[in-house]
Amino acid sequence: MLKGKLIHPEILQALGQAGHGATILIPDGNYPFATGSNPAAKHVYLNLAPGMVSVTDVLEAILSITPVEAAHVMARHDGAEPSIYSEFRTLLPNDVTLQPLERFTFYDEAKKDNCCLVIATGEQRVYANILLTIGVVPP
Repeated sequence: MLKGKLIHPEILQALGQAGHGATILIPDGNYPFATGSNPAAKHVYLNLAPGMVSVTDVLEAILSITPVEAAHVMARHDGAEPSIYSEFRTLLPNDVTLQPLERFTFYDEAKKDNCCLVIATGEQRVYANILLTIGVVPP
């Protein structure tokens, strides 16, 4: 029995096998999971229904047990900032800034070998994709 904000066994296993520099993709419901991420990564599908589970719900749970040193987001083509970015900033550690990437550059980053975990969500907000880089656990 687990107690805490994150109790999903497959996610815990993937995080336990990951290390410093590995990445975690938490995409919205429009993201092309099959073609836009590392096929060798653990894929966990939490997209139960539209709006369930949200990217910010998953982000909050991940941050409760995993150190993060970087966060990349998918930038809009028109340069406007998606409203979810402010929620990301609220949840992320103060020393982690959002690093916007052009859409296809974001896909390329998520396809890299160091992407070890993809958590599909039912998030309905567009451009609500975030790619986290795992940090170091200090001694």
